[in-house]
Amino acid sequence: MLIKVTSKRQATFPASVLEALGAAPGDHLELLPRTDGFLLRARSIDRTKLAPLRNQIGRKPKPFNLETFREQQHDPSLRD
Repeated sequence: MLIKVTSKRQATFPASVLEALGAAPGDHLELLPRTDGFLLRARSIDRTKLAPLRNQIGRKPKPFNLETFREQQHDPSLRD
């Protein structure tokens, strides 16, 4: 199996290879040097360390409606 390296030094692995490694989106691939080449291994992301405050933040912010904002009464002294 050949994998092409682009001019930006990026490589795309076939899905079957990533599935065999157990790699999921967001995971890292680790290359370990060996005397006969390299060993490729998937390193999972520890999801518990990501955004520890995410449960305290709302899931999705409400969309900002400019027309509604313009229709609201505002303190005129804020315009100066």
